[in-house]
Amino acid sequence: MTYTDLIKSADAMMVEFFATWCPHCQRMMPVVEQVKELIGDRAGIVQLDIDENPEAAGEADVQSVPTFIVYRKGVEIWRQSGEMEGDYLLSQIEKAL
Repeated sequence: MTYTDLIKSADAMMVEFFATWCPHCQRMMPVVEQVKELIGDRAGIVQLDIDENPEAAGEADVQSVPTFIVYRKGVEIWRQSGEMEGDYLLSQIEKAL
């Protein structure tokens, strides 16, 4: 599946680009898991390791990790890098619904 296909595979989709060696990414892992539980099947949530998915990271123009991008019907509506509160991340995904 291409990155374009991935971001269009759900009406609302959040993609996190991370790296296993990134301490900020490690701290965000439990936050993203909690957001996944809260959002359920209302939106797609995908985590992509930049070292395993360099083409997707390039397509999305990811400059740092973690980077979170929310899409609505394949169109980017929000992007932010770094650590953040789970409530804030959840609210950004809910705006795409």
